[in-house]
Amino acid sequence: MFTIVGITGNVGGSTAKALLDAGKKVRGIVRDKAKAAHWAKQGAELMQGDLNDIGVLTEAFRGCDGIFVMVPPYFAPAPGFPETKGIVANIKTAIAAAKPKKAVYLSSVGAHRERGLGLITQSHILEQELRTLPCANAFIRAAWFLDNYQWDVRSAQERGEIDMYLAPANRGISMVATNDIGELAAKTLQQEWSGNRILELEGPEKYSPNDAAAAFSKLLGRPIKTNPIQRSEWQRLFVQQGTAEDRTTPRIEMLDGFNSGWIDFEGDDAEHFKGKLTIEQVIKSLITKKP
Repeated sequence: MFTIVGITGNVGGSTAKALLDAGKKVRGIVRDKAKAAHWAKQGAELMQGDLNDIGVLTEAFRGCDGIFVMVPPYFAPAPGFPETKGIVANIKTAIAAAKPKKAVYLSSVGAHRERGLGLITQSHILEQELRTLPCANAFIRAAWFLDNYQWDVRSAQERGEIDMYLAPANRGISMVATNDIGELAAKTLQQEWSGNRILELEGPEKYSPNDAAAAFSKLLGRPIKTNPIQRSEWQRLFVQQGTAEDRTTPRIEMLDGFNSGWIDFEGDDAEHFKGKLTIEQVIKSLITKKP
């Protein structure tokens, strides 16, 4: 039995599907069983609860061959990241009590850095706290999500352009599909190891904003251009999108980290993997995805 935290999300769902396809038993922690009924139909056991309930987490983790853990991303966190720290503390307490054999965690490229990460600081917190657990731990440091281009589908279709925060337009960075993350997580959960592992994961090649625009152009059958958003406009636009004015800094710092090259893979003793899905395949799936 493998327990999945975040089974209703893209990465957790991909992990669960890969395990079920391999004939493994899966348990998912969900807030609402009714909204996750499709997982029960596929054979997954569902436990109702959330990451604030240490009792539910402990029960869900106990007796498992392994668990997949991801902390919900907070895009407008309070100063000091108290939301992430609280959830990580709950997960740590539950794992220590339940003693599962192994755990695979969703982390991020750059999580080895101690500063200049912005939103990715949440992954740094997760790694630093949970790597001290006595079970076998594996941290998947995933590259920039290709699935983030879901936010550009509408503007590409309606305006013929995609907003660009990554710069310059022709500079490729490591990106990866969430399905590839789930595949690696499921494969790792079925392995045996001891101690801590760092698994760096990126797609088959690096991609730039120009590559994204080219993919949209090909798939939509008309020219799609990039719309560079000046850094001086970021805070205003983020506030316009609903972020509190005093909570825009982490997102801006993260983008600066990617654009400067500060946020990158550590290398060293980390294991490095490449996913299979290309930017064109992912964007095609996003365009054809049902609302």
